[in-house]
Amino acid sequence: MALEEITLDLDTAEPPQEVLHLISEATKRTDVFYNAGLGLRYPKYIPSDPRIVCSAIGYLQENSLLPGNVFCEWGCGFAIASGIATILGMESFGIEVEDDLVTRATALMSDLDLPVEILQSDYLPEGFDESEGVGGKDLIIPESRTTRGGIVAPPEYDGLDPGEVDLFFVYPWPDQEEMMMDLFEAVASPGAVLLMYLGDGEIAAFTHEEGGDFI
Repeated sequence: MALEEITLDLDTAEPPQEVLHLISEATKRTDVFYNAGLGLRYPKYIPSDPRIVCSAIGYLQENSLLPGNVFCEWGCGFAIASGIATILGMESFGIEVEDDLVTRATALMSDLDLPVEILQSDYLPEGFDESEGVGGKDLIIPESRTTRGGIVAPPEYDGLDPGEVDLFFVYPWPDQEEMMMDLFEAVASPGAVLLMYLGDGEIAAFTHEEGGDFI
């Protein structure tokens, strides 16, 4: 089933003070990260605009567009979006595979007393894969994930069932947008929302009514 785009009417007001504090502290730490040349080690880590992310999450909450309160950030880096979601009252998980970024994200959340759970894992659940296609990245979905009892088992991120997530957030590379939408469609539950930062201040949200392939 094709995803349905949600029209976002974003508030231009300043974020809550706690979010501004998070943004300020995260900016100091990401500046240290890039000034040390560490961005060359992780070239795919580029922070999104946290004010826009905050506004988008707030819009989805205020307009009752989320089925529940669980947030998951794919490729979280410093987990800034996850921290924002926590401040806005969500139960937040950040998925990150790189050791150094996991350490930095965990330290930032701990120092700001934000109960974000950082899970060290690939954003593609076990069994999924990606390949280069004509238009960019293509998602390869396993044909089955059947348990010994014959029940289709949903993929997991170190114990987090994607089917329990109400809002996914990701900032993909330009050639990964379709793949991320395919991944969302495969693993998300009915009514869940995908929030995707597209760069240069652009953000989009998508949902679908039917469950994914493994729900």
